[in-house]
Amino acid sequence: MTDKPANDSLFEAPPMAEQERMVEAILFATAEPVSVHELIGRMPHGCDPAEALVYLRKRYEGRGVHLVKIGDAWAFRTASDLGHLMQKEIVETRKLSRAAIETLAIIAYHQPATRAEIEEIRGVSVSRGTVDQLIEMEWVRLGRRRMTPGRPVTFVVTQEFLDHFGLENARDLPGLKELRAAGLLENRPAPGLSQLGQTSQDEEDEEDDDQTELFED
Repeated sequence: MTDKPANDSLFEAPPMAEQERMVEAILFATAEPVSVHELIGRMPHGCDPAEALVYLRKRYEGRGVHLVKIGDAWAFRTASDLGHLMQKEIVETRKLSRAAIETLAIIAYHQPATRAEIEEIRGVSVSRGTVDQLIEMEWVRLGRRRMTPGRPVTFVVTQEFLDHFGLENARDLPGLKELRAAGLLENRPAPGLSQLGQTSQDEEDEEDDDQTELFED
């Protein structure tokens, strides 16, 4: 009597088409972008979500919804040319002082940046409240400490920041024209972008009263 061969099929990964369906279901059901590492943890053993994402992204090309990469994670987002069709149900108003906007711009374009580097570029000290506000909005987070005397902490923009502005990574940050069109900059040279370090200490007090409204769907 011969031994019955082991049923290896129990340990085989599902077909790629089925893996695509799994990834699609997870991304549609999750509000936040999902990383490949998270997909691996949710899918059956042996699945290759990275490969499934490649096929899935191609399948959604030209559709009303696109599969986009945000930082190191993935999410479905409305095609950019169809954004005007989306009805705004709720508008959340967020106010940022000019000091906060300029600090955010410096971090985004010069990350990872220490507090001392931000202050050097702006030409004024950065209040703790300014940085705390950006952290509370989840647009800025702490980065790695610099391997320099004192080991100062650095600041970098977050995945939420990239997602809010539809960016895959910080290298896709818009230029001055796009920032002004989005209402993030006035029609004047902005510290951190073109004329860094030319803001006076007297302007710092005025900036805290000069509020700019940012809107989020």
